[in-house]
Amino acid sequence: MEESLRSAAFGDGLPPPDSFAVPASPRGRLLAAIGLGARGRYAAAATLLAGLRTSKDPVLASLAASTLASHRRQLGGHAAALVLDGEALALAIAEPAGESDIDGLDAEGARADALLGLAADNLGRGRLAAARRLLARAEAHTGNWRSRTRAGWVGAEIELASNISRAAIAPAEMALETAQARGACRHVVKSRLVLGVTIANGSSADGDRAKALVESARETAEKYEFNSLLWVACLLAADLGAGHADEYRFRGAEVLHAVLRHADPCGRWLARQSPWVPR
Repeated sequence: MEESLRSAAFGDGLPPPDSFAVPASPRGRLLAAIGLGARGRYAAAATLLAGLRTSKDPVLASLAASTLASHRRQLGGHAAALVLDGEALALAIAEPAGESDIDGLDAEGARADALLGLAADNLGRGRLAAARRLLARAEAHTGNWRSRTRAGWVGAEIELASNISRAAIAPAEMALETAQARGACRHVVKSRLVLGVTIANGSSADGDRAKALVESARETAEKYEFNSLLWVACLLAADLGAGHADEYRFRGAEVLHAVLRHADPCGRWLARQSPWVPR
């Protein structure tokens, strides 16, 4: 079961045969929480992560805190995520390297997750200088494909927020290439969204490529029920002047409503308070 959960989280994106079974192993529960979050089932994910955050294994506890932080950030809760990412870094910062994991579920990956999360949290709160410093610190720990992909996302978003669109293209392209090389369906979807937005905001914008990237991401997110990304992809597709803009906006609102219904009370509250989440 753990292999199918890993594939759902970091591979082909297909949910495991029994998506509602609670895995016996702590690693399995972490993978299940990651997969649940990808599909916008934040309450179910938070339940699993709450137990993992108190694990006696500091690496596992750190990864759980970072994962919950990511889910809070996806609902616009950057301040709440900042606390969780700080917790994750404190747990992982001094841990020995130990056995490596292909997807970065190890001490180095935990450090990268925490630092990249903190960079994204600061970016969301408009603290660009702090975000750049944290991204630079994280780069020493990005030895696995997942950390490199996430570093590309954060790097591109920092440049976009700094109005340096040309500088955002290289990290966004790198993220997409890295995710594609791993065959990580969900990470490819987000990488296409990041690159599409980056290109659309460039000074020599290739509008057709930007639309194609976002539309491809939207179709894949719809197919695999990556609802945490689907509502964003729908709104981006509408904003980029797609021929079915009203339909996409309606679908985006519909998916977001479903996501919020499957969020825990804290997640719903954060979304209501956030300027990043449409009402």
